[in-house]
Parts: sequence; structure tokens; C-alpha cells
Amino acid sequence: MTSVNASHILVKTEKEALDILHQIVAKEITFEDAARKYSFCPSKRQGGSLGNFGKGMMVQEFEEACFSDKNKVGDVVGPIKTQFGFHLIKINSRN
Repeated sequence: MTSVNASHILVKTEKEALDILHQIVAKEITFEDAARKYSFCPSKRQGGSLGNFGKGMMVQEFEEACFSDKNKVGDVVGPIKTQFGFHLIKINSRN
């Protein structure tokens, strides 16, 4: 695979990420609405969408989660810790 289309929610603490993940899994909120409500990344205006990106375009921990074969399209992965905070990642598609 050469590219991934993903969305993410970026928060400051692992607890916050886990609380949001619980709400998403329980279907209390959609991933996109959670991104708009909780994320502090500017992508929140697009429901967390980062669009398509290839290898080498994101920080290593984020990229590994997106390109890992164990994470499938449609999965919400995380929390993933990076230098920016804690991410929940939704894999939208792979090409």
C-alpha cells in the first residue's frame, strides 16, 4: 500500500483519549463529531480528516498505526502517543 486516508482526534492526555474512545465505541458520538468537539488539531473542522498521505509524511508512531496490517479500514486505533499528544486514528481507506 502506498497511501492511507485517515482522520484523527488529538488530545492532551491518555485518559481524555480513552474517554472519547469509549464514547465512540458505545456509539454515543460519531468519530467525526468527537473530533469537532474534542480535538485541538485544526483538522477538527473537517471532522478530523487528514486526507490521503504516504509514508514519511507523518511522525513515526502515527504512521506505524496507519500502515500496520493489523489495523483494518474502518478501525479506530489508539490512543497513540506522539510528541503532539494522544491520537485516536480512524483509517478511512488504503491505496
